[in-house]
Amino acid sequence: MLDTAARLLRLLSLLQAHQQLSGTALADRLGVSNRTVRADIDRLRTLGYDIDATPGVSGGYRLGAGSALPPLLLDDNEALAVAIGLRTAAGSGVAEIGEHAHSAATKLERLLPARLRHRLATLSTVAETVPSQRDPIPADTLHTIAAVCRTCEQLRFDYRDHHREPSVRRVEPHRLVHVSGRWYLVAYDLDRDDWRSFRVDRIHPRTPTGPRFAPRELPGPDLPTFVTRGRMAALWNYRARVIVTAPAEAVAARIPSLWSVEPRTEETSLLDAGAPTPELLAAYLGALGFDFHINPDTAPGLANASATLAKRYAHAAERGESTQT
Repeated sequence: MLDTAARLLRLLSLLQAHQQLSGTALADRLGVSNRTVRADIDRLRTLGYDIDATPGVSGGYRLGAGSALPPLLLDDNEALAVAIGLRTAAGSGVAEIGEHAHSAATKLERLLPARLRHRLATLSTVAETVPSQRDPIPADTLHTIAAVCRTCEQLRFDYRDHHREPSVRRVEPHRLVHVSGRWYLVAYDLDRDDWRSFRVDRIHPRTPTGPRFAPRELPGPDLPTFVTRGRMAALWNYRARVIVTAPAEAVAARIPSLWSVEPRTEETSLLDAGAPTPELLAAYLGALGFDFHINPDTAPGLANASATLAKRYAHAAERGESTQT
């Protein structure tokens, strides 16, 4: 049986790890009686821990939020996860977070047992993190946006798009998403009557915030994909629809996830694709490995771009053959 001090630490760890545990469950895990659990709970309370007790069949003990930060008891994997997370937090894109993360990591690593410090040092010796080169976000801006997402309050903000064009947006904010080193706000744009994603480093919130709103159904279950699609669509200055001589299933296996394809017949499909220029799209389509047909009405300029690219490839192949003779 654990001695009293060790048992109190184990009891505190159980209360930190679970939202609520009954006295019987705690007694079973500690290998003591319910009476001993009640006595240990009283001891923790005299040490300053706020522990709530709820009577009844569905009741139990819950560790409340006290005025002081209690010792945080972590198992080996939890401690390593926190230490590694702090080491990589500098790439979060939030201003000043890197400095605070380094300070917290230093404090935590001093407390790690020798076996864990060795494991962390082993990883640190061979692993490197790339400092974020993104525009840093003021922590207050991120907090302001997170707060209105949680309280469902409309938000007005000044914004510059990827062309640096300024605008004032009025949205219903729903979620913050971290994708490719940047933070994005997924919100319903009230003036455009549609879902949008906004780079948070381009947002300058206006105060006061707007009225409360009822949350809408999100634009999809995978918000990172929604954000990524929006990012790429903003960079696609050119879009086209072409017919591909291959079943839709075969085409879907070879195209980027941001393109879409639908069956046309059993042997052909309709591809909706995008790229910064018609020339780049022609190159992408040529690399699919399938024949495709270009309709000038749904793919303006793509035929000329494909012809130009075909000539360039042909000339490159001829020069390659001439150098071998």
